[in-house]
Amino acid sequence: MPLTLRDLVSDTALGLTARAGERALDRPIAWVHTSELADPAPFLEGGELLLTTGLALGAEDCAALVERLTSVGAAALGFGVGLSHRAIPAELVDAAERAGLPLLEVPRPTPFIAISKAVSHAVAADEYASLRRTSRAQHELAQAAGTTNGINALVRKLARLLDAWVLLLDPSGRLLHSAPVAAGSRLGQLTSEVDKMRARRGLAAAGFPLGDQEVSMQALGGRARGFLVVGRDGPFATTDHHVINSAASLLTLALEQVEALGAARRRLRSGFLELMLRGEPVRDVFGDLHAELPPEPFRVVVLLGARDRDELVARLGADQPSAPVYLAERGDAVIGLVADDALDWITAQPGLAVGVSEPCTAAGLAGGLRQAEQAAQVAKRGDAAVRFSELAGRGLLDLVPAGDARAFAEAVLAPLRDQEVLIRSLQAWLAHHGQWDPAASRLGVHRHTLRNRVHKVEELLGRSLDQPGVRAELWLALQVLGA
Repeated sequence: MPLTLRDLVSDTALGLTARAGERALDRPIAWVHTSELADPAPFLEGGELLLTTGLALGAEDCAALVERLTSVGAAALGFGVGLSHRAIPAELVDAAERAGLPLLEVPRPTPFIAISKAVSHAVAADEYASLRRTSRAQHELAQAAGTTNGINALVRKLARLLDAWVLLLDPSGRLLHSAPVAAGSRLGQLTSEVDKMRARRGLAAAGFPLGDQEVSMQALGGRARGFLVVGRDGPFATTDHHVINSAASLLTLALEQVEALGAARRRLRSGFLELMLRGEPVRDVFGDLHAELPPEPFRVVVLLGARDRDELVARLGADQPSAPVYLAERGDAVIGLVADDALDWITAQPGLAVGVSEPCTAAGLAGGLRQAEQAAQVAKRGDAAVRFSELAGRGLLDLVPAGDARAFAEAVLAPLRDQEVLIRSLQAWLAHHGQWDPAASRLGVHRHTLRNRVHKVEELLGRSLDQPGVRAELWLALQVLGA
């Protein structure tokens, strides 16, 4: 505990007497300074006990001296009697009492150096005690970090060491751990402060009041892996901040390790997905990955459009329901193997194109993936989630990107550009499956006229319409262009 004015007055060896400002004797003393200047304020930082004999002090200067000392936050004024003044001037006593500035009388036998030594020894002892407390706290925090559930243990240990409540938040501001558990209910009161710190990015720290409590918050790591929030009644001392900083450093390292381990596991999951697609038996190693396939039959879900696929897999893994879900990255997609009861959860991801396969088994995983990929490509055009079973009702053209389909159609029909009669004749003939009489009747022409037109189409295209593939391409092109 820091030395206070009351402790100093209680030291009988010094013989000090409080003559004014006794109600403020519990102020801590940061240091001792001696001066006979009329204005010693420029040489003070605040918290000092200023010692003087009043060598140049007149009655008219007393009020000004007290005002200058209080303006810089001096802890007290010690006045040595028996030298320049036989007693403390009454004007100084009155001015100090009005300002609430403690005024200590220093008797002639007590040298100023004795007071300086007493304060110096006390400050050194306090700093040593603070250092020991910090060292002991750091040791206990390090021990907690080394336990099985190190992050949660660290949070609980910090709360006990500081007699405070502690919250550990993820980079998005969501609660990861709290101590005590009920402290998690404070998160709603901290939303605005968390948002401010997230906006600052990188290393950041802040202190602010929360009701009648003091709160310290800091980002964990240069690329904020989370936020540490500590609050309690009353201010935090310097030692407390050292302990908080030590806990923050340990939590940053622990979160980095968890993140690195998670990234390695996600890469392994992606590798094992490739093995499963080849039909390799890999189920025996899933336990080491903390992974499990959902019960068969399951569905394959493809998610497209994530800016950071690794972050998406990590977030989905943290939020996944109790049912088993297998998550992996593949190319530009995130792949999920899920049971039907988890479909609503995984297909509700905002801002992503989602494709869902028909139910499949591990043996049919490759086919299920193809279905989900096709559905996801359709979902990229605006649907949040598309099931493969819905594609049949959408028609073949809905599987082809609109721009690609139109470019294909215009290229195929380019030789017939501005040949409206030939285009209408070709469309009617294809619509009647190459039957001359029904097609000619539909057009209102003789069938020989229609034959001549179709032959002209073949000449312009340079392709035979006897080939089914050519007919299919032309029919598709006509549908795309709305001919």
